[in-house]
Amino acid sequence: MKIAIIGTGLIGGSLALDLQSVFAQATVLGIDQNDAHLDEALSLGIIHQKATFEDLPEVDLVIVAIPVDAALQVVPKILDLIPDHALVIETGSTKKPICELVEKHPKRRNFMATHPIAGTEFSGPSAAIKGLFAGKTNIICEVEMTTFRLQEKALFIFKEIGMRIRYMEPKSHDKHIAYVSHLSHISSFMLGKTVIEKEKHERDIFDMAGSGFESTVRLAKSSPEMWTPIFKQNRKHVAKSLDEYIANLQQFKALLEGEDYDAIFEEMHGVNRIKEILNGMGKKF
Repeated sequence: MKIAIIGTGLIGGSLALDLQSVFAQATVLGIDQNDAHLDEALSLGIIHQKATFEDLPEVDLVIVAIPVDAALQVVPKILDLIPDHALVIETGSTKKPICELVEKHPKRRNFMATHPIAGTEFSGPSAAIKGLFAGKTNIICEVEMTTFRLQEKALFIFKEIGMRIRYMEPKSHDKHIAYVSHLSHISSFMLGKTVIEKEKHERDIFDMAGSGFESTVRLAKSSPEMWTPIFKQNRKHVAKSLDEYIANLQQFKALLEGEDYDAIFEEMHGVNRIKEILNGMGKKF
């Protein structure tokens, strides 16, 4: 069995490590526009060989783990090149644009649109983690568009690496992920920006930064190369989520300026139930 990993960073690299556990005899090929990443992935044992698109007619499985704008450019080319039995799994954080793009492709049945909800703020092959996806949710969109035989193959892989499966339509995925992922990253980036700008005038500010700041701003270390195309592709849903988030911030500011501390307490107390919601999410699976 030959597996091609297109994009040998955090997601692609972590999947490559897990796939080696599932398919011990498989040969894992790496394709990446950054040759230094390929060298690093090779040295870390993430891939077995470097490859190019010319090798795709010989593969059985392709994992596409690259920025979503790049995926729009290369996925049709990948589908043009793969053999009839091969499965292509794309892992980006937006689903409607890629699903619409390949809707009429002759090998649409060979394609599966997924979004594994897993990762860290780090990037590149050195960020790859074996077992990253264990216990994590994997969103699959338009599963009925993938031929049943390849659905079975994909579901076997996801089960073996410990993922939970959720099925969604692309539009719903992009709407909901704007709130729980994309908005979170914007909040983190802008908090980091606010503090950095303040630090120019108050050099001691980072000396006072504790674990709360560190955990909240963690996502600001994420790759702009990956996140700018995500915001571009999902701009309508992201803008809507920002409107609602900004309205809540403005309301909180108004309560503070009005010295209505009882209302501030009730606002925070009401949001405390997020603990129950998050705990409940874990119990559903």
